Amino acid sequence: MELLESPAKAHEAASVASPQLRWPGVCVQCSDVDSLHKSLTTLLLLSCCLCDNHSLQLHLFESSLKVTGVDFLKSQNTRQHHTDGYNIQSLVVRRGQPFQVLVSLSRELRAADKLTLRFGIGESPMKNRGSLLSLKPEREDFNGWKISVVERKGKECLLSVTSSPNAPVGKYNLHVKTGSNIYKPENGVIYLLFNPWCEDDVVYMANDAEKEEYVLNDTGTIYVGSAYSIYDRPWNFGQFEEFVLDACMYLLDKSKLSLAQRRDPAHVSRAMSALVNANDDSGVLLGNWSGNYVGGTSPMDWIGSVTILQKYYKTKKPVCYGQCWVFSGVLTTVMRCLGVPCRCVSTFDSAHDTEENLRVDVYLNDKGEKLNSLSFDSVWNFHVWNDAWMKRTDIPDGFSGWQAIDSTPQEQSEGRFQCGPCPVKAVREGDVYLPYDAKFVYAEVNADRVYWVVKKVNGKDKYFKVGTETQAIGKNISTKAVGQNRRVDITQEYKYPEGSKEERMSMQRAYSFLRPSGLTPRSGYASTLQRIGANTEPLVPNEPVTKTGLHLEITNTEPLHPGNPLEMAITVKTSAPGNWTIDLIGSCQLQYYTGNVQANLGTLKETITLEGPSEMQIPLKIAPDAYMKTLSSVEDEVLILVTAIAEVQETNDKLTKETSMRFEYPPITVQMPETASLYNDFNCAFIFKNKLNVTLENCKLLVEGLGIFKMTTFELGDIMPGRIIKSEIVCTPTRLGEKKIVAKLISNQIKGISTEKGIFITE
Repeated sequence: MELLESPAKAHEAASVASPQLRWPGVCVQCSDVDSLHKSLTTLLLLSCCLCDNHSLQLHLFESSLKVTGVDFLKSQNTRQHHTDGYNIQSLVVRRGQPFQVLVSLSRELRAADKLTLRFGIGESPMKNRGSLLSLKPEREDFNGWKISVVERKGKECLLSVTSSPNAPVGKYNLHVKTGSNIYKPENGVIYLLFNPWCEDDVVYMANDAEKEEYVLNDTGTIYVGSAYSIYDRPWNFGQFEEFVLDACMYLLDKSKLSLAQRRDPAHVSRAMSALVNANDDSGVLLGNWSGNYVGGTSPMDWIGSVTILQKYYKTKKPVCYGQCWVFSGVLTTVMRCLGVPCRCVSTFDSAHDTEENLRVDVYLNDKGEKLNSLSFDSVWNFHVWNDAWMKRTDIPDGFSGWQAIDSTPQEQSEGRFQCGPCPVKAVREGDVYLPYDAKFVYAEVNADRVYWVVKKVNGKDKYFKVGTETQAIGKNISTKAVGQNRRVDITQEYKYPEGSKEERMSMQRAYSFLRPSGLTPRSGYASTLQRIGANTEPLVPNEPVTKTGLHLEITNTEPLHPGNPLEMAITVKTSAPGNWTIDLIGSCQLQYYTGNVQANLGTLKETITLEGPSEMQIPLKIAPDAYMKTLSSVEDEVLILVTAIAEVQETNDKLTKETSMRFEYPPITVQMPETASLYNDFNCAFIFKNKLNVTLENCKLLVEGLGIFKMTTFELGDIMPGRIIKSEIVCTPTRLGEKKIVAKLISNQIKGISTEKGIFITE
C-alpha cells in the first residue's frame, strides 16, 4: 500500500483535486476511516471507494467553513419587537433590543473559525463612514452593537444580535462572512426602527397603554370644527399596511439626513415635517386651500393615510391635495411607522401670526362683516399639528417629552417649509428661544385678536379699533384619549390657566424674546396710516374691562340643518346699574376653517336699551336661499360665522364677539357583528337616511377597514329627502384584535358625514 510521508504532505495534497492519500504506519482500509478522520485536522474525508486492487481511494477538499442559509426567525422576532403587524416580507426590528438569527453552516462551527455578521446601511457602505458594521461573536462593536452565540447544534448556529439603542434607523443589508466566503441571504434586508420599549432609546415611553396608543394604534380620531362646535373625524393611520414602511424609508433616504442625524428623532421628525408636504422637496402631499381640486382629490375625501402614502411610493410624485388634518394624519402615520410615539393635536382658534408679535388683526366693514383682503394674519377655526415623544439631547434639560411638529406648509423655517420639533414645555413656560420654531408655535396658541372697523373718512380708509380679545386664541387643545374613543383636552400642557400667576410669568418671558408692536393696524395699507389709540401693548394684556360690564353671547336657537333657515341670536348683557343705550351690528357669513370668508349671508343693525344688570336677545335669521347656492358650489366644508359689535353710547364702551358654528347632518349607521373570526367572511352594511329638506347631489360613500377590506367607494348618485340608502360589503378579516371600519359620505351640499365602528377579530 502507498503511504504519505507526513501531515504536511497531506495538507499539500488537499489542494489537489481528488488525490490518493496514505498515512504513515496506518493501513488505510474501510474499517480505519474513523481513526484516520481523527488524525487529520486540516482535511475532510468526502468519500471513499475501492479501486480494482481493493485499495482505498480518499477524496479530500479544502475544509473552509461556508454558510448555507440564514433564518431570520421572523415570527419570533417580530412578536418580541412589537413589529408583527407590518405587512412586509423582510424582518422589522427595533433598536437596542436583541433579535435572533439561525445560521446554517457547511459543518460544525469550531473555536478557530471566523464568523462575522456585516450590517450595511445606504449605498456603498464603508467602515470608515460608520455605514458598515462587522460584528464578531462576543465582541462589542465600537458603535454599541454586539452578537453572541446562543446555541450550537450540529451544523446550525443560533446567534443573538443587539443593535445600539442610538443606531441610525433605516434599512440594513445583512451579509455573513466566514473566512474569505461571504454569504448574501435572499431577502437579507432588515428594517431597524426607533424603540419606545427600550429604556436607553431617546424615544422610550414608560407607560404601556400610551405605547399601545401612540405607536401601535393604526386608527384614530382627528378633532375639527370650531371652539364651540368640536366634532371628530375618524382617520386610518395604517402604519402597518403594505408599502407604507417602504414609503417611510424612501422619505428617510430622500431627506439626505446623515447617519448621525438618523440616530436622533429630533432631526428625523423635523425632516419628516418637511417631506410630508410637497412645497420645496417634492414630498408626499400638495397643499391646496383654493377650493378648486381639479386634477386631484379634495382634502375632504380622504379618510386615511394609506392610499396617500401608497400612491406616493408608487409614483414618487406629490399626491393632490391636502389640508392641515390630512398633513397631520399622514405625519402621524410616518412617525408611528418609524417607531416614534406620535399624536394628532387640534387647536381651536389657532393664530397664524406672520410677524411673531403675538397679535392677529381682524378687519370688519361698517356692517360688521369680516374682510378677507386686508389681513396678513389669520385665525383658523382649527389647526391640526402633531406631538412627537422624545428626549431632547440638543437643548437644556427639562424640555423632553412631547415636541410639537407641523407638516402643514405655513411659514418657512431655515429655508424650508418645516416646523419643529418644539418642546411643548417651552411653549408653556414661554422659553420661545429654544429650537425649533418655538416663537411660531407659541403665537399659534397665545396671540391676541384685535378687531378693527374700516370706515371711509374724506374718501380714505380709516381704521378704528373696536375690540381686543386676549383669551380667544389657542382654545380647547385636543387629542384622542389613550385607549378610548373620546376627546381629551390637553390645553394645560401648552398653557397655564388664563389669568394665573404662572401664565403672566410665562407671557413676560415670551415677550422678552419677541417683538410685540403697538396697536397699529397691520393691513396691506397700514404703512400709510397714522397710529391709532394710545399706548402700545401692556406687558401682560388683560380682558377688556368696561364701565357697563358689557357682554355678548352668540348662539343658535334651532338646529343648523342645511336647507332650513339658520336661526341664531345675539344676546347683549350689562352688569352695571344704569340706563344704557347700545348700538348693535351683527353679520352672518360662510367661511372656510382657515378664516377665509366665502359668502355674506345677512346683517342686522339695532339700537337697544338696557336698564341695570339685564340682557336682551336679538334674533338673526338667514333664509335657505341666501346660503344653499354657496354651500353647493364650494368643495370644502364651510362654517357659519356670526360677528357682533356692540357700542354703549353713554360710555363709548366697545365690544366685539365672533362665533363659528357647524351645520348639523344626519348620521350614517353601520350594521355588522360585534365579533368575527379570522379569515371568515361577514357582511357589513352602511345605512343613511336623508332627513334634510334638500336633495343631496352626487353622493359618494367612502369606506375602509384596515385588516378587513381595502378602501372602497360607492357611487350613490342623488339622494332625495326621506330616501334611505343601504350599501353592503363582504369583509374578510386578516388580522386579529380590535379593528375599526370607517365610513364617510360626501355630496355637493355636505362635505363630510363620518362614522366609525369597531369589531373584535378572534381566531
